Amino acid sequence: MEAVHCTGLTKRYGDLTALAGLDVSIQPGEIFGLLGANGAGKTTLIKLLIGLLRADAGQISVLGLDPIRQARELRRQIGYMPQSPVLYDDLTGRDNLFFWARAHHLPDLHERAEATLALVNLSERAHDPVYTYSGGMKQRLSLACALVHRPRLLLLDEPTTGVDPQLRHTFWSTFREMTTAGTTIVLSTHQMDEAVYCDRLAVLREGQILACNTPDGLLGQGETTITVDTDAGRTEQHVRDYAAALPALLRTYHLDDKVQRIAIERESLEAIVLRLIDQRSR
Repeated sequence: MEAVHCTGLTKRYGDLTALAGLDVSIQPGEIFGLLGANGAGKTTLIKLLIGLLRADAGQISVLGLDPIRQARELRRQIGYMPQSPVLYDDLTGRDNLFFWARAHHLPDLHERAEATLALVNLSERAHDPVYTYSGGMKQRLSLACALVHRPRLLLLDEPTTGVDPQLRHTFWSTFREMTTAGTTIVLSTHQMDEAVYCDRLAVLREGQILACNTPDGLLGQGETTITVDTDAGRTEQHVRDYAAALPALLRTYHLDDKVQRIAIERESLEAIVLRLIDQRSR
């Protein structure tokens, strides 16, 4: 069974169409990334998947359930981290986590809460009120609230905003461990350097998917510049599939001793995504 399956998904806000007949399937144990500019439909899609919004058209199945008609059953199995942390500033970090954990009626509440606080590196500040936390600390606590009940499906809206590189690495290690154990993760991100950690990426613009592929698959759509320096000067070639183009290029030199240097520069994921969006705009 697919973790998420959507067909013809449409959502409008008055005259604005946020999602326009979107089709998407997400497999269990997959990290599925949503890429796109503000207003592309990423947050709307996540809110539809957890039942916070009702679609105007199309069908949605999340863990085999309807997010609207079977909301109570579904919400026990999902974790959601919104883009802006929803926390009680006057409570301590530990009490915030306990509040959300009690909603899931966890039998080992205290043990899970302490382990989750340690995971996001907040154990030492657990007894401090949240209003004393930095933006990054609030982001970490928000993630802890989404993780504490060990959901089957985790939905994250910009999860690493304001998080330092070392802790971001810890988060992604945790995400990978969770998916290895069977958890499915859907996240939106603007961080191209971390998008490559996803199993698949969907590039959205104006509520439509422009491309859906693995990071390597998207990078394969990019252009590679091959520069060869010889005694006679420099030559440049721009190719799409450099793995196939490079042998043919080298054969023209017969591995000549005059070849002094070969440089290969692949188009970045960010450049490819921006080009896809620009092509659709034009």
